[in-house]
Amino acid sequence: MDICKVHENSSKCSGNTMPMECFMVLSTQAQKISIATLCCLFGTLCILENSLVLYLIFSSPTIRKKPSYLFISSLALADILASIIFVSSFVNFHVFNNTDSSKEMFLLKLGGVNTSFTASLSSLLLTALDRYICISRPSEYKSLVTRKRAWVALGVLWVTCVTISSLPLLGWNCCTLNSACSELFPFVDDKYLSSWIFLVMVLLASIVCAYAHVLWKAHQHVAYMGKHQVQGGKQNARMRMDVMLAKTLVMVLTVLMVCWSPVLVLMIYGIFVRLSNQLRRVFAFCSTLCLLNSMVNPIIYALRSKELYSSLRMVFSQFKRQLRATEDSPEAESTHKSSVIETVCEETCVT
Repeated sequence: MDICKVHENSSKCSGNTMPMECFMVLSTQAQKISIATLCCLFGTLCILENSLVLYLIFSSPTIRKKPSYLFISSLALADILASIIFVSSFVNFHVFNNTDSSKEMFLLKLGGVNTSFTASLSSLLLTALDRYICISRPSEYKSLVTRKRAWVALGVLWVTCVTISSLPLLGWNCCTLNSACSELFPFVDDKYLSSWIFLVMVLLASIVCAYAHVLWKAHQHVAYMGKHQVQGGKQNARMRMDVMLAKTLVMVLTVLMVCWSPVLVLMIYGIFVRLSNQLRRVFAFCSTLCLLNSMVNPIIYALRSKELYSSLRMVFSQFKRQLRATEDSPEAESTHKSSVIETVCEETCVT
């Protein structure tokens, strides 16, 4: 029997005979309004924030030359794509209950969502590795992390993400293989979903390990400073920077775990146990946490950067000057000059 046709025509929500309507788990108008509100709010803020980050990076000749900011640019681009594709397809399916698209179109949209979220996590991993190299081998950082190597790494990242996410559309789906289908996503093969979950968990574990090492190095540095009671402006400044670094990394790991753990736990649970409509409804709401992660990424990784923050202040200053039609202020020029001063490796990589 053709499972694709069964998915479209069956009237029962059981096993491989679940039609598209069975995946529309939002049963009340209040639930649909809540999902639509969350998606539109997170999605809009995510697009605005990440677009601002891309503008600040590529409008500055100094900033866009640094490999660290190329990784942040990739993260911002992935999060913008995630917002656009996820919100449009998710709201269209769950809120407006639109099933007019074919199996191929649905898998194409799902592939776009998977590509963007996987690329976002992969960009986070590159950022984590960049900071790991920076703090573990500071004297060799500039020779190891070059602009050319950064572009190559990003090229491999995006090609890999697109390839992996396209596999269901290319044939690895339960319709083509006549295999067990996921109860969370139409047409998706359970084995493919298991593989994708494993990939995401590897990415998250690698990010955690890299940042745990950076956090440990920061802790050692602060302990050394305290033990030897190092004095002086430069040493105290570095000590304050390490404390801020530790707080930042704790925030990074907390946000990652809070946003991704509920979705991954329900995905894994759904592979082994049949999910009730209530749990699938919970999964739909938890999916918006991944979008929330994309929304807060610019705040954690980009806008906390001193260079980008200074560039942002310059943009606002220029905007105010245009509105007032006045000459440039001395304070703005001073801010711009201080923003392009070269800093130490740790401050450049993690701010």
